[in-house]
Formats: sequence, structure tokens, C-alpha cells
Amino acid sequence: MSVDALIERMRQQFQGRGFDRSVKLDLGEEGAVLIDGNGISSGDGEAECVISISRADLEQLLAGELDPMSAFLSGRIRVEGDMSAAMALTQAI
Repeated sequence: MSVDALIERMRQQFQGRGFDRSVKLDLGEEGAVLIDGNGISSGDGEAECVISISRADLEQLLAGELDPMSAFLSGRIRVEGDMSAAMALTQAI
């Protein structure tokens, strides 16, 4: 799935969830996804926290096939910045 397709899927999943924090998903060489009060977009920007994750792991996370806490504890997800923003994101997914 392309990054643009992932963003569209996330927009559908987050619709009406009231996520009001700012989180950047760093997908490495594939780019970044910024989630904030303005919506979900590709590109770089300031955020309360940065979550480093592979595109494949993000796909699994969105599909409910990857537990965020297990992924964090195993090092598949790295979080820098405000951990409460990352936790809020897992609740919105």
C-alpha cells in the first residue's frame, strides 16, 4: 500500500474520533505522515511526538494485526517526545 493510500485509510479511520494531538509518523525513506488538528497529511512538520515505524508495520497496526504496545516493547516502534500523545494515537486507531 502506498503512503498516500495509508493516509486515506487513516483519514477514514480517524473520522469523528476527535483526535486533537499532534503526532508525526516517521516512515524513514518513504516519508512522514503528520496527524494534527488540521487533519492527516504527508510531509514533515512540528509535532508533540515523533513515532518511527516502517510502512509495513503501520499497515499492520491500522489493520489491527499489530499490537502497538508489543511493537513498542520489541523495538518495532520508537517514540520521541510526548508519550501521552503517542498513547492518545493508539486509542484513536
